[in-house]
Amino acid sequence: MGKQYETVIGLEVHVELATKTKIFCGCSTAFGGAPNTHTCPVCTGMPGSLPVLNKQVVEYAMAVGLAANCRINQYCKFDRKNYFYPDNPQNYQISQLYLPICHDGFIEIETSSGTKKIRIHEIHMEEDAGKLIHDAWDDCSLVDYNRSGVPLIEIVSEPDMRSAEEVIAYLDKLRLMIQYLGASDCKLQEGSMRADVNLSVREAGSDVYGIRTEMKNLNSFKAIARAIEGERARQIELIQEGRPVIQETRRWDDNKEYSYAMRSKEDAQDYRYFPDPDLPPVSISDEWMNRVRISLPELQPEKQKRYEREYQLPSYDAEIITGSKKLSDIFEAAAEICKNPKKVSNWLMVETLRLLKEAGQEPDDLSFSPENLAKLVSLADEGSVNSTVAKEVFEKIFLEDVDPEVYVNEHGLRTVNDTGLMEEAAKKILSDNPEAAADYRNGKEKILGFLIGQVMKEMKGKANPSAVGELLKRLI
Repeated sequence: MGKQYETVIGLEVHVELATKTKIFCGCSTAFGGAPNTHTCPVCTGMPGSLPVLNKQVVEYAMAVGLAANCRINQYCKFDRKNYFYPDNPQNYQISQLYLPICHDGFIEIETSSGTKKIRIHEIHMEEDAGKLIHDAWDDCSLVDYNRSGVPLIEIVSEPDMRSAEEVIAYLDKLRLMIQYLGASDCKLQEGSMRADVNLSVREAGSDVYGIRTEMKNLNSFKAIARAIEGERARQIELIQEGRPVIQETRRWDDNKEYSYAMRSKEDAQDYRYFPDPDLPPVSISDEWMNRVRISLPELQPEKQKRYEREYQLPSYDAEIITGSKKLSDIFEAAAEICKNPKKVSNWLMVETLRLLKEAGQEPDDLSFSPENLAKLVSLADEGSVNSTVAKEVFEKIFLEDVDPEVYVNEHGLRTVNDTGLMEEAAKKILSDNPEAAADYRNGKEKILGFLIGQVMKEMKGKANPSAVGELLKRLI
């Protein structure tokens, strides 16, 4: 039997913070925008410009650190990381090496193997770089500095993960926690959450780390999982062939499912770090830290328990709804309006998830308002629309966020509660289907469903099926 290998993984996760302005200047952080329109002398590195720290960045970093059980450095500093690259206008990046704002934390993850604690080495604040856009037509690269100076936190884990499953569980937990804190939207596809994977392999049972590589360019959980499997297999193959694993940074190509060497791994001294002379140290008082701690919102685990307790939701439903901040926000607001949390939960768990799956979307993509969902729940509850019509109207709410009351009235979809009209339709169906009526009298109760369907068709779906059933029983 061949040797068994263990994968050792640590992550560096960069998260763009949800501030309105950049970390050291007043420029907008909005995603998109024409190139180089969200810029000023500070974030384009003009000589003589001076940075001023955005207080909200410190508060978001503190909130994430506290939620991740970190210790807060109440005296922390910024350092310059010196390197030349065209998307880095000052030729240095302002970061935190020696005294980061948070250190020594952990988060707990759930996988098929059970609960596991993943330690967090540190969280530090820094500025993002600009973006290089490669123009194949003119065979040149252009620089967009809109992203330069957007505030980031970098969350550095210890090498505690052993599989792609653990990595995805860790990222999922981190993303959900940060979204609940309101510190970032964590959209991987827009780059507001980016993960670099440090991976090495070693013989099972060994306590010596192997040579690690760092993989970049990972913009989805699926790409991260594939990259981990691909890099693990590549390193094991090298070891088995007696060839060395080189410590380097690699770029993952998700289309080709292969990674390519970018550069050999630099050490900290290559960056000539030194304290930033333009920024004073950050001093965090006990009072400021406690204010941030008190303002932390309810996070997913507590929210799930509360939904089970307060709304009597099954734990599976509560877990799914709280597993997306968007879903839980819609649920709470709609339940508050119509006072029927069970029904709101049903609409989210069944129809909403079905339509999201059909559209290939995520809960974060939902755009309908909780008010319109609450109105639909009330209309169905009071019998103003039957279940078939309610589903039809909900699809319109899902797609276009229509007002269900207006839509039902405009399209004449309100349930007809006029017993005279119902009776007329029922009598017509019974006279057209004497055999079915006779079968029902002879004990074939299933035939009633067919008769109800015929009456509903006759009334263009605008009747209450249970009322039609009662009426047919009486007439037969």
